[in-house]
Amino acid sequence: MIQAGKNVVAAVGLLAATMLAQAQIQRTEEGLPDLTGTYDIATITPLQRPEAFGEKQFLTQEQADEMAARAHARIADDSKQSDPDRGAPPAGGDGSPGAAGNVGGYNAFWIDPGEAAFTIDGKFRTSILTQPKNGRRPEMTPSGRKKAMARRALFRENRGDAWWLELEGPGPYDDPESRTLSDRCLLGFGSTGGPPMLPTLYNNLKRIVQTPDHVMILVEMIHDARIIRLNSEHPPASVKKWLGDSIGWWEDDTLIVETTNFTSRPALFGGTQDLKVIERFTRVDENTLNYAFTVEDVNSWTEPWGGEYPWPTTDTRVYEYACHEANYAMEGILKGARILEAEALQAKAGGN
Repeated sequence: MIQAGKNVVAAVGLLAATMLAQAQIQRTEEGLPDLTGTYDIATITPLQRPEAFGEKQFLTQEQADEMAARAHARIADDSKQSDPDRGAPPAGGDGSPGAAGNVGGYNAFWIDPGEAAFTIDGKFRTSILTQPKNGRRPEMTPSGRKKAMARRALFRENRGDAWWLELEGPGPYDDPESRTLSDRCLLGFGSTGGPPMLPTLYNNLKRIVQTPDHVMILVEMIHDARIIRLNSEHPPASVKKWLGDSIGWWEDDTLIVETTNFTSRPALFGGTQDLKVIERFTRVDENTLNYAFTVEDVNSWTEPWGGEYPWPTTDTRVYEYACHEANYAMEGILKGARILEAEALQAKAGGN
């Protein structure tokens, strides 16, 4: 009975603290929570729970500290000064992890994945995903799995040869439209613009501007601007948008956002034009939003999945991400592919 009494006191104390924080949050003239602000969503908590944790949702303080220490050590190692007398990497890369076979992509200076695991209600989470219970995306449908495998088959490690000539049908370097949406600077990789809006390697800032009729979320990556129309309706299903069509409404102090009307290639890998995402934005206190989401796509996954994580405010400003369609790197990608194809055809002709 004593332990039960302690639990009740703790629960009442937590409820009182939550109500106090809610009462202190800034509100608009309409009396709604004011979401306006800049948020840094970087976190080392993974999207999917490592299988070793099973259905364990929380980390101990020691486990969270160990995770942070590993992240700091990795960044420190990647930040070491390079040997100025080192030789060039082998043609096609050395096959080690890194951009294009580690031929020389971003170094640690550009990477900002976060420094610590996040907490919700004072507890460290093992993953962002909480649905299903194992904290991992559910199995894909047969058609979703087939589509994902076909997509992955077009993006292999750089071997320094035109391997795609061995495939039947269109290749991954035939034209600009065959490249990824992130290569084309249309959408950020990793669903940073979403929805759902997920943390990634860098450019994790989000800027929210709220009016009585709209909420705008400026995404640092690719400078996407999501426009959420409040108390509105979706256009006909034939109207497709890169980020989908987002409408929102308030339920108590939570902004609910529903997004549909995606193109056939949403930012979320595996999603289709029938993707539907529900997001919930709740101001927890003056310095934190809680962001929760649920993903549904009957073409791709056998059940809905989702999760939550906090958006802490930041004084850092969102700067321009100067990536635009038809950028000069696209010319280099396609030109390089043509050179490799010419070499392959020449070698084949010489062999005959």
